[in-house]
Parts: sequence; structure tokens; C-alpha cells
Amino acid sequence: MGKKYPVEKTEEEWRRQLSSEAYRVLRQQGTEPPHDNEYDKDYREGTYYCAGCGQALFSSTTKFDSGSGWPSFYKPIDNAIEEEIDTRYGMVRTEIRCSRCGGHIGHVFPDGPEPTNLRYCTNSAALKFKARDQEM
Repeated sequence: MGKKYPVEKTEEEWRRQLSSEAYRVLRQQGTEPPHDNEYDKDYREGTYYCAGCGQALFSSTTKFDSGSGWPSFYKPIDNAIEEEIDTRYGMVRTEIRCSRCGGHIGHVFPDGPEPTNLRYCTNSAALKFKARDQEM
């Protein structure tokens, strides 16, 4: 990650702040196992935030059950996500990152529902959820 972001920390600072799984996902572009993550089947009303910097990323109103085993959304909050081509593992995919800290959130695919036809496939470890009644 050579780009500069509004929130930057040393790798040691990230390691101290994040759980080992969140660090592996957000800072090392890891992926958690499907169907075995905190937010896959969670459909409460609220907002999903970046676990690294706290930026709001997705509203629960755009969440849907993709059957993929990961939390999926058809649209991020405006300007919260940036995209980058990912050619790891012999595939060409579009990686999604938090626009504030550069943390790896997941990937976006063109097989989602209307109105965008996009599926923002995310890792629960990269997210923190606040229920609508807990938000300010």
C-alpha cells in the first residue's frame, strides 16, 4: 500500500489496535472462511464501519443474502470505498478498500441485485457494526 491515506499508522500501531484476525484481513489482504464469520447472517438495522479507522462503509439497508457466506452489500456509503485491481492467486478481481485508512475490506463482483447489480463481498473482521439504536 504505497498510497497516502488520511489515517496512517505504523504496522506496530495497527497490530496493537486490531485483533490478529482483523490485522490479517485489513492490513495483509486476508480473507476469512465463508459462513463462519460474525456478520454473514446478521440483518439488524444499522451501519457497518471500518474496523481499522471507524469510517462508515455500508448501511444495513443495502445488505442482502448473497449465499456466498460473507456479508454482502449492493452499495457502499458515498466515497467510503475505493477500488483497486487485484491479480493475486491467478485471478483478476476488484479489491475494495476503506478510502480513509486503506484497509482491505473485500472484493466487488458484478453479480449483485438491482439497482446496482454489484455485490460488495466483505470480511466481517474488517467491519464493526452499530445497530441503529446505538448510533449517534
